Amino acid sequence: MMKRMFKCFALLLAVMFLTAGVKAQAAPNDYTVDYDNKTVTTTGMGVAKAGTSGGHARILARRAAIADAQRNLLEAVKEVYVEGGTEVNDLMLSSDVVRTKVSGTLKGAKIISENITSDGVYEVTMQVGMFGVGGLAGAVIERPVQQIPFPTPKTTVPSPTAPSTTITVTATGGYTGVIIDCRGQRLNPVMSPVIKDSSGVKLYGHQNLDYDMVIRDGMASYAHDMSQASRAGSNPLVIKAETLDDHNANPVLSVTDGNRMLLENNSSGFLSRTAVVFLY
Repeated sequence: MMKRMFKCFALLLAVMFLTAGVKAQAAPNDYTVDYDNKTVTTTGMGVAKAGTSGGHARILARRAAIADAQRNLLEAVKEVYVEGGTEVNDLMLSSDVVRTKVSGTLKGAKIISENITSDGVYEVTMQVGMFGVGGLAGAVIERPVQQIPFPTPKTTVPSPTAPSTTITVTATGGYTGVIIDCRGQRLNPVMSPVIKDSSGVKLYGHQNLDYDMVIRDGMASYAHDMSQASRAGSNPLVIKAETLDDHNANPVLSVTDGNRMLLENNSSGFLSRTAVVFLY
């Protein structure tokens, strides 16, 4: 309540200094970046110039609120992490192409709610998806020159009881997806994660996947418990992450678990379907 009163006061005070048109103002950090639902949401506020009234004032206030929400959305999107340690803002600063694409994406942001307060302040809430049609992914995730195959799993590995000898390992089969359990390790969600093993081998990344699928569906879902892990299907392979890498964005599996995931994927193909969930 106090936050809204402060914002309304700031908006009404700004009106006193207007010379023409409309003015909008919003409090800092008035947005939500939601990696679980893959959305960025922000609210804008606007008031009409003093002296206007009725329907005309409402139109001007709404226009100002939309413009304010779009500005706030840009600031919010800049802080979205694409990869470990790399924000959208970093890519925008280094590439005019990315900056132009992001700007175009934000123009297509959806209005999900709007209302006018009793004191005449118009509020508009806007949202852009990280993936899907018109989503942010198409602007910030670069298409690989070519799709890279997943690493080939080993079918013979050192025996856990006699390391000087080897044993043959095979896939169990029937897994519908994989859940990487990162709970307790402060995983930082990103748009384009990588799964590695402890030897440094990259097991799963967007270069291994169909690019159009990545842009449409994303590479993984983030969940806080098993009830939210439907992306991995009804019979998921569950693997505990050994540690995290790249600014805590990328799960690291043991070499044994990484090899098992690849073996099961060869049998069931769940990685190619991006049936991947990170618990955090």
